[in-house]
Amino acid sequence: MSGDRLLGGRVVLRQPERGLRAGLDAVMLAAAVPARPGETVLEAGAGTGAAILCLMARVPGLTGVAVERDPELAELARANAAANRAALTVIEGDIADRRIRDGLPRCHHAFANPPYWPGGTRPPEALRAAATHADRVPLGAWAAFCAAPLGHRGSVTLILPAARLSEGMAALRAAGCGALTLLPLWPRAGTAAKRVILSGRRGARGPDRLLPGLVLHAGSGWSAEAEAVLRDAAALAP
Repeated sequence: MSGDRLLGGRVVLRQPERGLRAGLDAVMLAAAVPARPGETVLEAGAGTGAAILCLMARVPGLTGVAVERDPELAELARANAAANRAALTVIEGDIADRRIRDGLPRCHHAFANPPYWPGGTRPPEALRAAATHADRVPLGAWAAFCAAPLGHRGSVTLILPAARLSEGMAALRAAGCGALTLLPLWPRAGTAAKRVILSGRRGARGPDRLLPGLVLHAGSGWSAEAEAVLRDAAALAP
């Protein structure tokens, strides 16, 4: 088990040395959720709690709910919530379980980093394999789970491989979300995006939007814009 710090030390995180580890996706996902102080937020498949704790560190006064199916990771998320003094309830359960979905409190925003097989290959570690397996629960089920506890115009935000963009848009629309926004994450200027952040509002009927996006690297390090998110807890454009 290792101890790490995110957002320039604002978040302390215990996580496994190998297998599932929080990284860039968790921080970028948290930065894209348009939460305001006093609201309730939900993360589906929260792992050790990295993304939701980053969001709660960036936006004061949030109440958090995290759902995680793996008992070890759920327990780590509880410990991390306590270490960060976050008002976070961790539910050990599967998003495919309707009883879990029906028991969720009303939320203003929900978000997830749904599973996938990176590069079409299966990672060797058991925890990482479980977290990246895209076939067990389809993407549409993730979108439906996130949308279920939301009121009108509550937001659902997903971070996805760019190859799953059309699937993600269809999943959000099937879950009753409209006014979709797309934010590409480019590894470098002039390169194709490998990740995208896709969001929608429940019951919304407005036009879809393509946002300017974010270039992650410049020269030998992070771009200034990425550094602002990763170190200074800046928000990404809604």
